[in-house]
Amino acid sequence: MLVSDDKMYWSVFLLCFATAALIIAAEWTQTMSAVESSGAIFGSSDNISREKNPTKVVKGLYLTAYSASNPKKIDEIIKLINSTELNAIVIDIKDYSGKVLYDSRVPLVKKLETRSNRLGDIKKIIKKLHANNIYVIARQTVFQDPLLAEKKPEWAIKSKSGGVWRDNKGLSWVDATRPEVWNYNFAIAREAIGLGFDEINFDYVRFPSDGNMSQVVYNTKDKKKYEIMGDFYRALSENLFTYPAWISLDMFGFVMEKKGEDDMNIGQRLKDAVGVVDYVCPMMYPSHYPSGHLGFKNPAEQPGSVIANGMKLGTPWFEGGRAVVRPWLQAFNIGAVYDASKIRAQIDEVEKYPNAGWLLWNAANRYSAAGLKVD
Repeated sequence: MLVSDDKMYWSVFLLCFATAALIIAAEWTQTMSAVESSGAIFGSSDNISREKNPTKVVKGLYLTAYSASNPKKIDEIIKLINSTELNAIVIDIKDYSGKVLYDSRVPLVKKLETRSNRLGDIKKIIKKLHANNIYVIARQTVFQDPLLAEKKPEWAIKSKSGGVWRDNKGLSWVDATRPEVWNYNFAIAREAIGLGFDEINFDYVRFPSDGNMSQVVYNTKDKKKYEIMGDFYRALSENLFTYPAWISLDMFGFVMEKKGEDDMNIGQRLKDAVGVVDYVCPMMYPSHYPSGHLGFKNPAEQPGSVIANGMKLGTPWFEGGRAVVRPWLQAFNIGAVYDASKIRAQIDEVEKYPNAGWLLWNAANRYSAAGLKVD
């Protein structure tokens, strides 16, 4: 009887395992079919014949579309890059508002009137940057998209009290489970690659974190949030892998310190990203860590220690994976005055790890050579 019971146990176990595998495969196939079938709505990019720009250890800074399109400002930034260790620029092509910031020809962008051409002649800008040997990254927000949520409310995250849910800034988000939202963003990314960008950096690849979270209606069904984001990362790779640009994801800085199923309740885990994208960019701004972190009353005053701890805990996830870590670093005065010493302290900790680049963030785009090595 013991032998028969054992055989029956394993037979039932294998049957359940096979059934679960078939269900997962069917769901993934259904999702990808929905993404592919909507291509006519969203359009496709022109044929792109160039090769991917060779990989490099990126040392960059962020610019808004307004700054990038301002001749005086862009010349100032080019001069700064040419005189320091900097070699890259990140430019908004779709920001927190959901506006597409160049003259997009994606059919649904045109139909929904979600473009606002703040960049002007973006091809000319990219050509000028490339002429100065500057690596050019397009920053594209994804699931925080108030404009798309307004134009297509059926694609928005809903509130239990009715209507579209909004965060504590009054911004609405689109539903991360909807293939239409995925493909809308894929189409914009493909078009941006066609314009000449070397890399597409996807931000807000997560569920919302601030606001009355008890009112959020999620459409995740029986999936965990990190499974939804993992599906999106894989679909991103499958849709863009053959295009001549690299793929990066922005994540919360705390992702470097989390393990197991801890996705910070927003769906972000390194485990789900490192095998399917080229770079992961955790936003490791010391001012964004809470009082008491590492025993510091004000972590912003201890940038070297904060970055060192995150890098030590997070980098093992990248070993043997496709992705390389490239943190966003603080270059703004919140929590402390970020002078040359504090900026350099962050950079020095990152550069202890081979091939780990970095990006400087200042929302107002006020940069100087402070903390940078001069060529």
